[in-house]
Amino acid sequence: MRTSAEPQSRYEYPAHWEADVVLRDGGTARIRPITVDDADRLVHFYEQVSDESKYYRFFAPYPRLSAKDVHRFTHHDFVDRVGLAATVGGEFIATVRYDRIGAGGAPASGPADEAEVAFLVQDAHQGRGVASALLEHIAAVARERGIRRFAAEVLPANNKMIKVFTDAGYTQKRSFEDGVVRLELDLEPTDRALAVQYAREQRAEARSVQRLLAPGSVAVIGVGRAPGGVGRSVLANIRDAGYEGPLYAVNKAFPEDLAEVDGVAAYRCVRDVDGPVDLAVVAVPAEYVPAVVAECGEHGVQGLVVLSAGYAESGPEGKERQRALVQQARAYGMRIIGPNAFGVINTAPDVRLNASLAPEMPRPGRIGMFAQSGAIGIALLSRLHRRGGGVTGTTGVSTFVSAGNRADVSGNDVLQYWYEDPDTDVVLMYLETIGNPRKFTRLARRTAAAKPLVVVQGTGTAPQGHAVRATRLPHATVSALLRQAGVIRVDTITELVDAGLLLARQPLPAGPRVAILGNSESLGVLTYDRCLAEGLRPARPLDLTTGATPEDFHRALSAALADDTNDSVVVTAIPAIGEASPGDAELAEALRSAAAGVPGKPVLVVHVELGGLAEALSAAASTAPAAVRAAGIERAPGTEKAPGAGGGAHPLRPAERVPTAAADRAPASEAPRLIPAYPAAERAVRALAEAVRYGQWRREAAEPGRVPEYEDIDEKGAARLIGELLERGEGLTISDAQTCELLAKYGIQVRRALPAPTPDDAVEAARALGYPVALKATAPHLRHRADLGGVRLDLADEEQLRRAYAELSELFGKPEELRPVVQGMAPRGVDTVVRTVIDPAAGAVLSFGLAGAASQLLDDTAHRLIPVTDREATSLVRAIRTAPLLFGWRGSTPVDTPALEELLLRVSRLVDDHPEVVAVTLEPVVVAPHGANVLGATVRLAPPPARDDHGPRTMPAY
Repeated sequence: MRTSAEPQSRYEYPAHWEADVVLRDGGTARIRPITVDDADRLVHFYEQVSDESKYYRFFAPYPRLSAKDVHRFTHHDFVDRVGLAATVGGEFIATVRYDRIGAGGAPASGPADEAEVAFLVQDAHQGRGVASALLEHIAAVARERGIRRFAAEVLPANNKMIKVFTDAGYTQKRSFEDGVVRLELDLEPTDRALAVQYAREQRAEARSVQRLLAPGSVAVIGVGRAPGGVGRSVLANIRDAGYEGPLYAVNKAFPEDLAEVDGVAAYRCVRDVDGPVDLAVVAVPAEYVPAVVAECGEHGVQGLVVLSAGYAESGPEGKERQRALVQQARAYGMRIIGPNAFGVINTAPDVRLNASLAPEMPRPGRIGMFAQSGAIGIALLSRLHRRGGGVTGTTGVSTFVSAGNRADVSGNDVLQYWYEDPDTDVVLMYLETIGNPRKFTRLARRTAAAKPLVVVQGTGTAPQGHAVRATRLPHATVSALLRQAGVIRVDTITELVDAGLLLARQPLPAGPRVAILGNSESLGVLTYDRCLAEGLRPARPLDLTTGATPEDFHRALSAALADDTNDSVVVTAIPAIGEASPGDAELAEALRSAAAGVPGKPVLVVHVELGGLAEALSAAASTAPAAVRAAGIERAPGTEKAPGAGGGAHPLRPAERVPTAAADRAPASEAPRLIPAYPAAERAVRALAEAVRYGQWRREAAEPGRVPEYEDIDEKGAARLIGELLERGEGLTISDAQTCELLAKYGIQVRRALPAPTPDDAVEAARALGYPVALKATAPHLRHRADLGGVRLDLADEEQLRRAYAELSELFGKPEELRPVVQGMAPRGVDTVVRTVIDPAAGAVLSFGLAGAASQLLDDTAHRLIPVTDREATSLVRAIRTAPLLFGWRGSTPVDTPALEELLLRVSRLVDDHPEVVAVTLEPVVVAPHGANVLGATVRLAPPPARDDHGPRTMPAY
């Protein structure tokens, strides 16, 4: 922003302070430093402020700014004097500044660590959360410049500003002197301040998505004059869905006398529309989009759905075009879905919005769906709409978003909306990429604690057009971290829908115990085997024989549900033949009524081409005949009746099976209990297993554990040491002695090792340490490779030590090539490895596994996000496949896992307390029956990033 040649700062213009933010009402603003070039903007801004607001700012009538004031408020050194502005459309809507002060309130420079802070917000923008956002950003700037406290003087009548300070969550002092309220804020981030920040972020981002999904009025820009084309199709889709608000068709090529298109009011420009336009659906070629965005911004449009292609998916030129689109829209305070989007859908009866390329409105329901590409969006909607290969019955969609290139609105934003949306009970997401895994994991953990979140995650290859943070973590590691956050991870769209079908209408199972009953012994055995494979605990299947009546099914299911040793029930059914065979509707009603008697346990049906029963299993609350509607059961994809299979009516066409909105959008606790049915045992059991694991996670999440405090941790001493070490270089792997010193400040002791460049040195080292000792080669190609023979253990005396030294020299070369060390022997145990890494996308990650080539080859490593709680440390140790070796496998002595867990917690604390610690490796850690011994350690340091996930709220930079 700064272009003037006039010197004004001791620092270069701090471009990293620039940020786009979402405000409380869902609009956006840009926050940036104020420079000498902003004089005219500042004067214009001040003219728009009321006399009352000016009085509150200056404690006296202050109608205009003098030239001296303008100079003072635009000239900053970005260290002791800093000013930030919030802008919309390039114009100021609010400002904040701080001035560093010393004793007595006089201007000062460092090391003074206090500053006076003051705000001014245009009256038209008060109540939008602008001041709260500015406070977060100016506080982050102040901390970066060594300021630890803010002081503010506020008139008692200025309740809004007092509330901004008091609600921020910082530790504060409040006093009243000379008719003025004096507030002092300690800028050290607190748990409460971070919670306040996240809560504000959630409300603002949810509101911004809500404005896109439930607009009061819609304009489709790019409606063709002739039938066909994207714009004309979307206009028809919105109109035919029964959208409740004003709808406008816009095209600059319309004749001036054209009043309507397909019964919709027509305009040549969105600025010609008399009333407000909340949402604009843009379907014009990419080269015309900038002019459209400008017209929308000037008219006050709140958000855009950009269907136009030709952006980042088309190459470098398109990527620049996409960046310019986002910057232009944000400058006007608008959010964008797209570009290259498929569109959005909201089935709420008071909205009925189908602003998408889907020709039919999906059935209303309580599943929220998110996809990125249009092709995936079509596949998801098809699964939920079509009977052939899809889910039918009354499980439908609450809202649907296909974000295309997701240049602005992403899955994170939509997740914020669904978290508090009362019309959404289950969230299904197909994520080809995850742009910000760290934030997604945080949001997913909170959402999953309230409602199921089922995700298909792409393999890590980003489609063109997706801005994705680079990550060093393998795809499997990111998947594991998502599971730890409560995400139900599946691999295909079919599994996504299968799990969503179960979770949308059935309670969570209380455990893994499964009852199996049905009229097919072979199908029951197959289901039993699949349960075992998925880690469930099935009971022996109950065979009702092929002659079972609906009453038999009802009686057996009722008994199974009433049995306290069962947590869920899978019913298997095959077609029955003969005059005495049960009617399909009767069997469905028998199952439904039995399940209704014990509503706390889930019931699933595995069926094989049951014809009419398949209809009954999907027809509850639909327009099917009354006897079928009463069944209240639905089925999974792939259950279309085969010609001639079973009895019952011919399947209804999709258009004849649309359920009533009232029944389908009722809260889950009030809606009919629908039983999901699956055409294959493995699909039913996989969905049930995911529900069992999710239910277990929910129960554990209710008691999330804690990050323990250890009295022997010297956090300040570690900070001083890290600061001294970083003064010597930008990023470095510190020496062994420095590593031991740093780790010791967190109670982590590394067993001493002494260099042994000659046999005599080795003998002297052994005498200092005491026999028995180990002799190790530490050259990079031999380090931690006991399988190569570079280690000799249990050397009891000088003779054995000298012989071992000679053997290593003969095998691997001269001592200077081996880099041998002597180390005291640790108690025998299990060799393990503890690592941490700071990933640019996922954040700080703690990893654990057993040492050795086998574990590396099998990638048998478990991961947790830092900071790790005591419960997470316990689960981390048990998460690897080779964990039984720690607990007495095949009669071996169990090792001291509590000591190992404490070590993990201490390492987590070190990395969490000091972001400069970018990598730690403890290898090996020998876990003995009593204690855990660290035999080798490396630590890498680097300057911390200027901002992290705990910093002020910002939208992703583009």
